[in-house]
Amino acid sequence: MPQNGGSNMKVAGFFAGVGGIELGFKQAGFEIVWSNEIDKKAAITFKCNHSNDLIVDDINNIKSEEVPCVDVIVGGFPCQAFSVAGYRRGFEDERGEVFFQLARIIKNKKPRVIFIENVKNLLSHDKGNTYKVIKETFESYGYNLKTMVLNASEYGNIPQNRERIYIIGFLRKEDLINFRSIEPEMLTKKISDIVDYNCKVDDKYYYKENSCKFYDELKENVTNKDTLYQWRRTYVRENKSNLCPTLTANMGTGGHNVPIVLTKCGIRKLTPKECFMFQGYPSEFILPKDMAVSHLYKQAGNSVVVPVIYRLASEIMNAIKRTDDKEDGANSLSEKMLYNNTYINKHAIV
Repeated sequence: MPQNGGSNMKVAGFFAGVGGIELGFKQAGFEIVWSNEIDKKAAITFKCNHSNDLIVDDINNIKSEEVPCVDVIVGGFPCQAFSVAGYRRGFEDERGEVFFQLARIIKNKKPRVIFIENVKNLLSHDKGNTYKVIKETFESYGYNLKTMVLNASEYGNIPQNRERIYIIGFLRKEDLINFRSIEPEMLTKKISDIVDYNCKVDDKYYYKENSCKFYDELKENVTNKDTLYQWRRTYVRENKSNLCPTLTANMGTGGHNVPIVLTKCGIRKLTPKECFMFQGYPSEFILPKDMAVSHLYKQAGNSVVVPVIYRLASEIMNAIKRTDDKEDGANSLSEKMLYNNTYINKHAIV
C-alpha cells in the first residue's frame, strides 16, 4: 500500500451507485481502483463514466480478500433506513444492516482513511444511538473520526438544499490533526445556470391539461421562473429560498416528486440530466440513452453532491501530505544529526 500522499493514493468504493463519491475523489487526485454496487441499472451508468473494476453484487457476498489493499475506503451506505423521507427503522432495516458488512471489510483491510456519506438524520436517529454505534465501531478499529453536516448550497456552490453527514476516519491521528475543515463558500451558481428556460425538451416532461389531474393547481401556483416547485400530494409548494429542493430516490417511483419548473415552453418537471447537474455532476457525465427515466431519477436522488466530495477529498489529500512531509522532514533531520554526530566523533581531538 502506498504510504506517501499523492496521485498514487488508491480508493475502493462501496454502495457506489453511479460513482459520485469516486468522481469527487478522482477529481481530487486519487486513483479509483475498485468499486462495488448491487443495483444493475446504476452499474450501467457507472460503467459509462468510470473505467475501474466494478463488482455488481450484494456486499454480503463480498469477501475481504477480494477487495484490493487501498489507502481509502469510501461508501454512502443506503440512507433510506435513516431518512425522514423513509420509515427511519435504521439497523432494523436490511438496508441499515449493510453498514456492518462495510465495517467488516474496513476492519479487515484497515485503510489509512475511511469516508462515509449519509443523510443528516443519521445523527438523531434512535435518539443518537445509531450514530453512537457507528462511531464506537470505527473507533474500536483505531480510527480517529471527524464528523460534519454540510449543505450543498453552502459548501458545494450548488443551488440545492441538501444537508448530508460526512464521517471521515483517519487511522493515524496525525492525519486528523492535519485535516482542515472546509469553509462555507458563496453560492454563485443559480438555478438558471442549470435549467434552460427557453429550450424545448421532450414532451414527456411537460404537464398537460388533458393528462394531469392537478394541472389547474399547477397553472394557478407555478408562477415564478426563478425558483422550483414540488407537488405535495394535494398542493403545490414553492421553494422560497430559490434553491432546488432536496432530490430524493423516490423521484423514480412516481414522478410527481421530481421538482417542477416554469419555462417558456410550459410547466414541466426537471429532466434527469438537470437532476444530475443539481448534484454537481459535469454536463459531460453520460446517462444511458436506452434507460428508463425512472431509473435515472432514482440514481440522481440516491447520489451525492460531487463538489462537496471533491472539496473534502482534497483536504484529505492535503492532510496526508502534511503528515508525510513532516515525517520525511523529521527523518531527514535525524539522518543529518546522525551523520554530524558520526563526523564529530570520528574527527574529535582527544
